Amino acid sequence: MTQPFIEAFFDAPTNTISYLVGDPATRIAAVIDPVLDFDPASGIADTRSAGRIVAFARAHDWRIAMVLETHAHADHLSAAPFVTAQTGAWIGIGAHIRAVQTIFRPMFAMDDLTPDGSDFDRLFEDGERFAIGTLAVEVLHVPGHTPADVAYRIGDAAFVGDTLFMPDYGTARADFPGGDARTLYRSIRRLLALPDATRLFLCHDYKAPGRDDYRWETTVAEQRRSSVHVHDGVSEDAFVAMRERRDAGLAVPKLLLPSIQVNIRAGHVHQAEANGVTFLRIPVTWRAG
Repeated sequence: MTQPFIEAFFDAPTNTISYLVGDPATRIAAVIDPVLDFDPASGIADTRSAGRIVAFARAHDWRIAMVLETHAHADHLSAAPFVTAQTGAWIGIGAHIRAVQTIFRPMFAMDDLTPDGSDFDRLFEDGERFAIGTLAVEVLHVPGHTPADVAYRIGDAAFVGDTLFMPDYGTARADFPGGDARTLYRSIRRLLALPDATRLFLCHDYKAPGRDDYRWETTVAEQRRSSVHVHDGVSEDAFVAMRERRDAGLAVPKLLLPSIQVNIRAGHVHQAEANGVTFLRIPVTWRAG
């Protein structure tokens, strides 16, 4: 079996890892979870991070044919439209993005959004298969963090998004609208039922206490043996109790509000106003006192 070429790109401000995944036989590649650089204090966005991926691909003769999102991220804005503009790639995500659009559409008063997933070029169903060149890709629906999370299994590798972190750090939060800790546990156990040698590539790393370097590759066997949250022997009820207790103390992600309204539209933003500026909406909830 031909194994994929994999190059990781770490974005320090958001602790996000994007990937270039290529087929050595055809030089066709996919970009997974590209990051748009965005400074919320100044409102300035740029494409340095995604530009690094495109430049690397060009320098090494990879043809980017697709952008694959593991879910609608809440901690960074997607650079999928930039990659598409540079390469002609199409954009794909799990078909349950429709549920996420339905949840968030009223929160941002996005009356112009039709929650049918049509902002994306491809919507993947659970178990669906497609190809990167001659590499077979299997889509696994792994909800819980959000309703629409998917993992992409390619050869001996699986790109699992936010569902799992490194074994010494644990698992994704499940308290976003539509998230569910019990569903997350079952999705994780599905991933951990893959062969032990399966390499798992993660979307984030935050350096667990006592570790000095960032890491984003682990294996099914390592997760089953030593994950601090979900190693073999941790019951569903114990996981749910831990996850819900932990989530109750977590802060809202810094880029949650801009990220969600951009990412549920495949990274697209509203057209610029007459002054040439693009605006995002920030909902405000008034509390007495």
